Amino acid sequence: MIDPAMPVLDAPDNPDGSGLALAARAVEVAPTEQQWRRPPHSEAASASRHHGLLVSRWLCDGPAPLEVTHPGDAQRHCIALALRSSSIRLLCGGKPIIDGRLPAGAVQVTAPSTPASAVFDSASDMLHLHAPQNAMAECHADLFGHAPSGDIVLDDPFPYVDPVLERLGQALVVAHLQDPGLGRMFAESVAIAIVSRVVASHFHRVATHRREPSRLPPWRLRRALEYIEANLAAPIGLADIAASTGLTRMHFAAQFRRATGMRPHEYLLRRRIEHAQDLLRHAGHGVLDVALRCGFRSQAHFTTVFKRFVGDTPHCWRVKVASTTGSSHA
Repeated sequence: MIDPAMPVLDAPDNPDGSGLALAARAVEVAPTEQQWRRPPHSEAASASRHHGLLVSRWLCDGPAPLEVTHPGDAQRHCIALALRSSSIRLLCGGKPIIDGRLPAGAVQVTAPSTPASAVFDSASDMLHLHAPQNAMAECHADLFGHAPSGDIVLDDPFPYVDPVLERLGQALVVAHLQDPGLGRMFAESVAIAIVSRVVASHFHRVATHRREPSRLPPWRLRRALEYIEANLAAPIGLADIAASTGLTRMHFAAQFRRATGMRPHEYLLRRRIEHAQDLLRHAGHGVLDVALRCGFRSQAHFTTVFKRFVGDTPHCWRVKVASTTGSSHA
């Protein structure tokens, strides 16, 4: 197995013997980045465990737009996993990668030594796994039964959506709720699972590339996403979204899925549910009102779709959010 050295999981010496600092340090599985894509304590990690897998979290809640840059890590891939939907413009190696809404669950991989820059036009919450070559190689060996012929370079920077990775990412960021020792082991296992699935997905796409449709061009994708955002409350369908880009339904659907990893209808539902969550945070909106404002024709249908994406009914989710918010301000 891989030994994904996460410096943030290593507890410092605790000379007073209290154990409190040890426990607090041990469960800090995804510390917040002070600078984009720069994990805290990475220099110390390089000195102690040069080939370590680093995990960090990028939280952006300040005034938009926020511009950030990173020169690229010569030793590690950066696997970015969106924990919430956000609006972002991302360039990798000077090439436009994202310009618009990035849904929760979207995964984007930047290869080593690739400079990146971004402009965040909304709040953002992203998990970053900084994976070194030995971690990638060991995942490859576990997956395919043999070592790679050379360095692994995941050179497809365009995002895709993977519900399994979304759940793994959410599990990783709540690992601090576990017992300190179990929390560390759990976090390491989840981090390995994320890297392994990203490697497997890359080689699967490479193997099937010749059979896949072309990717929707960025300018057409931007038109489609803007049309969806402007019509979240309207009864729009695939034909309407496709028409906004000047393509037929068949060509649009295949190219949209290639560009985003989701079918157009799935993306539309996700955005409606995310919009519904924003509205439910405000007590002035009833559940039926929220349903109608988000394009659902009945409260029952809204509740069914909401529970499928979120895991709770709208009412239960609102109660939990209100309780959490109240506790944080207590």
